[in-house]
Amino acid sequence: MKNRKIWLTIAAFLSVLFLATGCANQKKDTTKPEKKHTIVMGVTGGQYNDLFDKAVAPILEKEGYKIKRVNFSQFMLSNTALGEGNIDVNVAQHTAYMRIFNRDKKTDLVPLVATPSVPCSLYSSKYYHKSDLKNGMTIGIPQDPSNAARAYALLADAGWIKVNKNVKSTELAAKDVTENPHQLVIKEMDSNTIPHVLADLDFEVIPGSVVQSAKIEKKIHLIQQEKLTKDLEIVAAVRKENENKDWAKAIKRAYQSKEFKDYMKKHNEDHQWVMPK
Repeated sequence: MKNRKIWLTIAAFLSVLFLATGCANQKKDTTKPEKKHTIVMGVTGGQYNDLFDKAVAPILEKEGYKIKRVNFSQFMLSNTALGEGNIDVNVAQHTAYMRIFNRDKKTDLVPLVATPSVPCSLYSSKYYHKSDLKNGMTIGIPQDPSNAARAYALLADAGWIKVNKNVKSTELAAKDVTENPHQLVIKEMDSNTIPHVLADLDFEVIPGSVVQSAKIEKKIHLIQQEKLTKDLEIVAAVRKENENKDWAKAIKRAYQSKEFKDYMKKHNEDHQWVMPK
């Protein structure tokens, strides 16, 4: 009987010790950092993706992340894939565009971090100054809602048209033009089409990314640059459920790092890039 009590006491002690050790290990496991992640990025070409590859990806790779790139022929396809969870991030849209996309496609994309942006501007391949404008001239502008709004705001800022003051500049559309004193023919078309029809236009409003992708800088003259607002800054976009993941925070840190800012100082001699406010 005495020996049985001794063995029961030892067994109870070992049980307590086992439970304590198990709890400690369990607590330790829950504090482990998130496992390193392969970041799947949607790519549609252009300088925003190029900037990511040259200045951001190296920072992430130093931290142990791998970047897998998935190419899309159109940015909307990239955004659709992001909304469906098939990719983790893309870098080529501004918040105003994202807001409209979320509304129309019922997605929950959010801006992770603002990145350097290239403004949308008023150009001409035929003329050099605003004063060259004549009645009845043709102006090509983007047709997607967010960039069309930018174009109407830019034309209003140039004094060529007047728009409804009760409508936000990021939501302007053709119906909001209240005065067109020069009887301008404003043609909405796909942004990527504009560089190919310069001969048919007198002036054109083109996003900076399209100008660079089409390599038409030497064919056009800058007439007026848009005033870049917070809503029009290019952002790295993710789904809302991912914005606090370690890999997402790493992307944000990379864009805000001293290393990235130093890179921009060395590679922005012509002040093409506008830094986030």
